[in-house]
Amino acid sequence: MTGQLKDKQFDGQRDGEQLLFVFRRHIIAMRKGFYLLLGSMAFGSLPFLIWQDNLNLLWLFLGSFVFGLVLFSYHFLMWFYTYYIVTDQRIRQITQHGFFGKDVIELKLSKIQNISYNIPGFSGEMFKFGTIIIQTFVGDLVIKNVEHPDDVYNKLQDAVELSAKKEGDNEKSIES
Repeated sequence: MTGQLKDKQFDGQRDGEQLLFVFRRHIIAMRKGFYLLLGSMAFGSLPFLIWQDNLNLLWLFLGSFVFGLVLFSYHFLMWFYTYYIVTDQRIRQITQHGFFGKDVIELKLSKIQNISYNIPGFSGEMFKFGTIIIQTFVGDLVIKNVEHPDDVYNKLQDAVELSAKKEGDNEKSIES
């Protein structure tokens, strides 16, 4: 039993399933956390800038910095624990909600009809992020702020093609 657990590369991996790659959203996806940190630091420094002779106001800045750091760490944890696992059978999206909530969405590669991506103008081109859209019969899976969307798009296309080839081979062996 412990030998089977050691062979698993991620939680929920099926027997015979091969991990192809893992990707996550670009760090720009947590820009709201950066803004909250910078905004609280700026707000905390204003009183000291107005009354520069009162050194006790530096404590206010320090307190606002710690508060901004807490807000930033919350957004960092939401970014860090949200990721996408692509295997030879499926795509698994793990999304962190709050400190204790988690959503898991699975999509079989054989159900994918179309994959596309877009890069949103100059900032997307400059920082190498974009949106990937995976279309199925049921609906679309839209993944925003993906790091290097062109590379992820190509890997996803290869994974879908590999899955279709495996499924075709399985159907041939069943018919024989």
